[in-house]
Amino acid sequence: MLDYAFMQRALLASLMVGLVAPAVGVFLVQRRLSLLGDGLGHVALTGVAIGVLTSTAPVGAALVAAVLGAVLIELVRARGRTSGDVALAVLFYGGIAGGVVLLSLAPEGQATNLDAYLFGAITTTSTADVTVFAVIAVVVLSVVGLLGQRLYAVSDDEEYARAVGLPVLALNIVLAALVASTVVLSMRVVGLLLISALMILPCAVAQLVARSFRQAVFLGCAIGLVVSVSGTGMSYYTGTPSGGTIVLLAIAIFLLGTTVVTVREATARRRHRRRTGVHEAHPHEHGENCGHEPVAHGDHVDYDHDGHLHAPHHTGAGLHYDEHGEHSVPAPQSGTGSAR
Repeated sequence: MLDYAFMQRALLASLMVGLVAPAVGVFLVQRRLSLLGDGLGHVALTGVAIGVLTSTAPVGAALVAAVLGAVLIELVRARGRTSGDVALAVLFYGGIAGGVVLLSLAPEGQATNLDAYLFGAITTTSTADVTVFAVIAVVVLSVVGLLGQRLYAVSDDEEYARAVGLPVLALNIVLAALVASTVVLSMRVVGLLLISALMILPCAVAQLVARSFRQAVFLGCAIGLVVSVSGTGMSYYTGTPSGGTIVLLAIAIFLLGTTVVTVREATARRRHRRRTGVHEAHPHEHGENCGHEPVAHGDHVDYDHDGHLHAPHHTGAGLHYDEHGEHSVPAPQSGTGSAR
């Protein structure tokens, strides 16, 4: 694979995208704006259409369009009366409509490469594209490194950030511009319609296991790097589109991570119940003032629970409930229940 120059360029591009996309996406996850990347991807489509129509560099045109759209959406959200989700919807549909209309005006045959921008065609990445991507990656990572703490403060709680004197609007515009730049950086690798997945999924996995925001950033970047480079290599050997392969791999890791965390939490809850004396199959622990009527039974006390006698006993293995077949207590308006 590395014997081919186009695959060398492809792997370089995927490496940059794998690092940058989660580094910016983690702030979107924190702000619950996971679909902002999707919206700016649609605006970038208008930029690509302008580049095709004017026979200029589509990457540069897409970058300008996406950044302008990002700034506009933040200004509308901050200064206008339109809510964030409505403004985002306008961004979605306006970007698609603009791209479709402009592409319809292009001479026939000029828009044949549009799928490469929509769904990714990493093997078509040129040396000039790699150079542009490298500049974008360095700028985005540098800004995240310099303003990361402030961007986190704004993403976590805008009101608090405003109260301590942070320039909230300016920081929101910077973050939106970073997202727009990341979208353009990623469009050759995963495509404008799929970039949001690479920005969000590695960060979602990282937040499941990370103990701090800083850990989430580094872990998300590591997962994004592995997914992007591995997906590119897999697409070469399987003959599948790079964008779809990368995103499916990211989804698989997300599902695996979610399953592992869920099982781990369930195991921890069972251990906690055993330690604290709460029965796994009966999480309500009977005792004095538990809300159920106590019923004396030999040398211990049972509790009337919906017509059943529950007798809690603590042992070395935890808590269990004895069955007392010879006893039963009538449940109100429900006849006689079996005793246990």
